[in-house]
Amino acid sequence: MRIWVDADACPNMIKEILYRAAERKQLLLTLVANRFLTIPPSKVISAVQVPGGFDVADNYIVKHLQQDDLVITADIPLAAEVITKNAHAINPRGELYTKENIKERLAMRDFMEELRSTGQSAEGPPPLGLRDKQDFANALDRFLAKYQ
Repeated sequence: MRIWVDADACPNMIKEILYRAAERKQLLLTLVANRFLTIPPSKVISAVQVPGGFDVADNYIVKHLQQDDLVITADIPLAAEVITKNAHAINPRGELYTKENIKERLAMRDFMEELRSTGQSAEGPPPLGLRDKQDFANALDRFLAKYQ
């Protein structure tokens, strides 16, 4: 199993958790972004810089993803693609996307995007806090215990 990170929007506190988990479990961890990333020196951690552009990092992840890999992303359409490839996705708040909940998440995302486009709502999710960091760490630990 490899862990892929949609790293352009992934908070640093989440990356730090992933670095520690990858080293502890000796799992391959690949961060994909359209900008240069500084990562710790490691045999299991790598970064891929893709060209800028809409969904370029997402497309790279989907192209290289294997069944049962894990993707860390807040991008719901990417999570949906990951699930169709029989892989797994967790968002930085610790929510595991599944076949059972992804359609609802996509519908809610589309609804909120429609509201924003009509000027009815400009709110996005609140910034990540310490509780979210703990929720993510717990979700990652549960996932790794179950699937590794």
